[in-house]
Amino acid sequence: MRRIGIDVGGTNTDAVLIAGSNVVRAVKTATTADVTGGILAALKALSRFPEVTGQPIDAVMIGTTHFINAVVQGRSLNRVGALRIGLPAGATLPPFCDWPPALADLVRGEVAMVEGGHDYDGRPFMPLDRAAVTAAAHRFAAAGLKAVAIASVFSPIDPSCETEAAEIVRTIIPDAAITCSHELGRIGLLERENAALMNAALAELARETVAAFEAAIAESGLKAPLYITQNDGTVMLAAHAMRQPVLSFASGATNSMRGAAFLSGIADAMVIDVGGTTTDIGQLRHGFPREANGVVEVGGVRTLFRMPDLLSIGLGGGSHVEADGDVVGPLSVGHRLTTEALVFGGSRLTTSDVAVAAGMLELGDRARVAHLDPALIGRMLARAHAMVEENVDRMKTDSAPLPLIAVGGGAFLVPDAVAGTSQVVRVTHGDCANAVGAAIAQVSGEIDQVFQGMGRTEAVAAATGLAQDRAVAAGADAATLQTIEVEDIPLAYLPGNALRVRVRVVGILGRRASRRRPPPAAPS
Repeated sequence: MRRIGIDVGGTNTDAVLIAGSNVVRAVKTATTADVTGGILAALKALSRFPEVTGQPIDAVMIGTTHFINAVVQGRSLNRVGALRIGLPAGATLPPFCDWPPALADLVRGEVAMVEGGHDYDGRPFMPLDRAAVTAAAHRFAAAGLKAVAIASVFSPIDPSCETEAAEIVRTIIPDAAITCSHELGRIGLLERENAALMNAALAELARETVAAFEAAIAESGLKAPLYITQNDGTVMLAAHAMRQPVLSFASGATNSMRGAAFLSGIADAMVIDVGGTTTDIGQLRHGFPREANGVVEVGGVRTLFRMPDLLSIGLGGGSHVEADGDVVGPLSVGHRLTTEALVFGGSRLTTSDVAVAAGMLELGDRARVAHLDPALIGRMLARAHAMVEENVDRMKTDSAPLPLIAVGGGAFLVPDAVAGTSQVVRVTHGDCANAVGAAIAQVSGEIDQVFQGMGRTEAVAAATGLAQDRAVAAGADAATLQTIEVEDIPLAYLPGNALRVRVRVVGILGRRASRRRPPPAAPS
């Protein structure tokens, strides 16, 4: 099976071709302001190699930070109509109450709170006030809102109020992009509602971005289905990403760590990914990133996304270096490295310039940095190494000396020995580990459902079968499915030994499925 993995970072866009378990070719190009330009450039660079174009490509997988960057930077966001179902309780903290004011001002359209919802045990809390939902939808329409987020109390237990409200809104605003919170989050109302609001705010950008990705692939001459990588290291069809872009928020970091595990063959290790602007540090357990346990803030907004537990610091290949060499980052030239760094004729001293002067890196014109003071070079490298050691130690959960896998285009900033680690592992194609991680991403299937009239074992088996069916329908090879997560909660207050079961399975993308054209997007 031949897959192309692409990672769109803030500085570089990387692309790799993987055939079976071998990395055939890898290229690195500069990220462009329009993002898709960098993807097209990377695909063109890759297609120059005959082994890339000689046979069909089964799938293209893209990992991108485009959507989370839009939230963090407050750009290209829709105004959203927020509909909360939960009165008469749940009105003390209204939607957007914990958002940074600047971001809330950009996203907040109309806010409506109506009666309805369920209790924690699944019993109806109040009947849905359909008249109030209808009135709210008319207010949204009058305000010209095309994006709506609907959140109901305990909707992951029973989503019926959200789905019914969505139907009402859809009859009044047929072309609205509607996000129901039960599709994204878990029990906590505020965090789940925040996820839905962010997803709705990204609706138009997601449509444009995914369409541009598909156009870039078509322009490159490839005829393969497009997948977008998710936070948990699996992929979703592009049509799904159009509807739920928030699921790709942390996929870049996850891809790097999964790629590091694949390239090194090490399943349990610390990983440091040094990019152009930032360095991400995390821990691999059984080949997957250790996940954050608590609330994750995105752009200052509380969410409960499943995110890898990462520490990010302002150190990268494009980081600014002050004149004395003692101050490194957090500012960076980013994707302007090839125009602003000294080795490319620019005027900004960067870590890459220092590495070239020290003979650690072949990049640009070395003669342009020949004048750098050796003392400055020594101080800058010592500062970078200290930042690496200090923050790797912060991310370790015990004193065991795990190996440290160094990947990313700026991995030259990682010393060959780091205190607290058993060894520093450098791998071939490590500078494109994120694209490798995208290319090897698996397909997942998940079910979260209440079962009645059966024992726990039978209920879990039934849920597992349904999750497997979903994974296969999404393109997974049935022979490779693995159950990676099982969670069950007895609902003693309901008749028939009710049990809520959530199961997630993953599998390798199947060849036949990967050549299937992706289905059209369902109306949102």
